Amino acid sequence: MTGFLTALHSELFLLRYSLAARALLLLPAAAVLLQGLLLRLRDAGAEARGSLLGDNSFDAAAAASGYGYLVDGLDTGLTVLGLLLVATAAYGFAAARDDGSLRHLLVRRCSRDSMVLAKLLSLLMLTAAAVLLVCIAAYGISRTFWEFGPVVEDGFELIGEAEIRREIRLGLWLALLPLPAVIGFGLLVSVSARSATAAVVFALGVSMALDVFKGLLGDYAFYIYASFQPSLLDGSYLDDVGRIVRGYSDVLADRRVLRLNQQVPLPTLLLFTALSLITVNRRKL
Repeated sequence: MTGFLTALHSELFLLRYSLAARALLLLPAAAVLLQGLLLRLRDAGAEARGSLLGDNSFDAAAAASGYGYLVDGLDTGLTVLGLLLVATAAYGFAAARDDGSLRHLLVRRCSRDSMVLAKLLSLLMLTAAAVLLVCIAAYGISRTFWEFGPVVEDGFELIGEAEIRREIRLGLWLALLPLPAVIGFGLLVSVSARSATAAVVFALGVSMALDVFKGLLGDYAFYIYASFQPSLLDGSYLDDVGRIVRGYSDVLADRRVLRLNQQVPLPTLLLFTALSLITVNRRKL
């Protein structure tokens, strides 16, 4: 236990001065803010152009609904976070092995298992802080430029605020569940790779390949954590929520898929962690 606490203290100390940790913490929130500003400029330009040309096709009421933009911001922030997270997790342990700092922890009687688990816990803590900033940024930019309210069409309420908020909470929760598995995968690559550069390239390459080819796996894709993660080719439930809160009626939630979304990521994290512990005890540090 003492060795684990020593390793964790070392990891947290390094995170305070790590450029990668700062990027992981700030870039997803910055992407959310930038997207919100660009969307607001787009809406303002469309509204101004419509006024000048006498074109009333621009739906100001729909543009003013902030819930859709809130979900868009969350989706964008978590997509950027996922990419940075797998790269950071893949880099950390391998870089520490390359520069010899792991040997100092071994001298201080930190076991290899404790170093891996400390790295995992520190990344989970950093991810929680990054997610909090993404949520604050998405809510703040949406609240500033748009108004929150129910979806109303021709005086008829299609979806109320209570239901909208419930769907957003569910979508956010389901989108967060794969992130620990992302860390576990990056950590497994990190302890297995020959160098930090190779670890980052391989982890990002596999993550993007899963994103591209998951659509070809059919139902088997739902047994892969990446299928539920917000990504560039998004198939997560949070993407569906973005349409639900805008009043689209063609969104059908498959309860089986939602159940797998809750069941698959945790066992995947445990599997990756177990493989990381086995691998690190067989590799030369």
